[in-house]
Amino acid sequence: MLKLPEKSLALGTTRNIMREIFEYGKLRSAEVGAENVFDYSLGNPSVPAPLCVNDMINELLSGNEASSIHAYTSAQGDLRNREALASSLMRRFGGNVSPSDIYFTVGAAASLTCTFHGLTVEGDEYVLLAPFFSEYKVFIEGAGGKIVVTPPNFENFMPDFKAIENAINENTKGIVINSPNNPSGVVYDEETIKELASLLDKKSKEYNHPIFLITDEPYRELVFEGVKAPWVPSFYDNTIVCYSYSKSLSIPGERIGYIFVPETVEDHDKVYASICGAGRKLGFVNAPALFQRVAALCDGETADVSVYEHNAKLLYSSLTKMGFECIKPGGTFYLLIKAPIPDANEFCLKAREFDLLIVPTDSFMCPGYVRIAHCVPTERIERSMQAFEKLAKYYFQS
Repeated sequence: MLKLPEKSLALGTTRNIMREIFEYGKLRSAEVGAENVFDYSLGNPSVPAPLCVNDMINELLSGNEASSIHAYTSAQGDLRNREALASSLMRRFGGNVSPSDIYFTVGAAASLTCTFHGLTVEGDEYVLLAPFFSEYKVFIEGAGGKIVVTPPNFENFMPDFKAIENAINENTKGIVINSPNNPSGVVYDEETIKELASLLDKKSKEYNHPIFLITDEPYRELVFEGVKAPWVPSFYDNTIVCYSYSKSLSIPGERIGYIFVPETVEDHDKVYASICGAGRKLGFVNAPALFQRVAALCDGETADVSVYEHNAKLLYSSLTKMGFECIKPGGTFYLLIKAPIPDANEFCLKAREFDLLIVPTDSFMCPGYVRIAHCVPTERIERSMQAFEKLAKYYFQS
């Protein structure tokens, strides 16, 4: 009788609600026409990549590097690319950054997975701040760790520091933050990061070991006018940055990102080596060579964030006028709304009746809310307003 690992089998047969809704949307579009289905399920950027991306690709493929650009690189990334990225990070954020602080990865998922596998020993726990990307649980438990979930302050979706402090104990290896946040769009300001850093400093001293602050930053550049996403390593020494270019450069299918282990991290060389070893163990070595080079040379460039900001404002103002309670986003391309009934899944099924495909955030550890991914053409949002009005009428005027 065939035996398979139960955890892997369970993950492979468990539905991903966002993908399920996306697949439903494709089937529904075939029935009624794509223009009549308003799919807000996936965070798939609709804004084209900045010009530098295609320009750099063309230059690399037609220039002196054309014969070698597709070759293997060092496991942690080509040295020239790590040097270029280190220079960019120092120019943008200050501090000292060395190529030996950087590990190029196959997107943010690999960044996080390598980090957790590089840090985790038996008994380790990680504090997660709800709402958070559901795969964090998979990544951490796959590395042998345990998750401890804390709720947000539901008034503004900022961290609940009392809950965080109560969650930290002698087994806490790290805390994971995602700001700008998926799914809420909330951006942690400088004061929030400072307060978190102060708490972790205190707890690290109390338990006599470093508590790492792992910051997942695929949306770092996707902030709106007047909002700034702080550079976390400036405020806390034991920070590890996990980054992806999928959203900033609108290249999610190219799967490129990096891990940055600042020189201030305690036992830096061992931590970096362990992360490299985790990459080797998992087979996450030699991230795509062409896009290592493209990402390093285009670091800091962004797609047209103004489109996402316009979409967010349009949805927020329109939906709040209809009676929906929305969390005002400071960035990303997500809008979080509170379901008008306790069961957000039931609310999303009702929305389907009007061909509105939105995602309940139960898997983000935030039941009772719904995520709208507005990284879609603005015209789709405008056309969907009548459907949202019908949905609002059903709940607020029936």
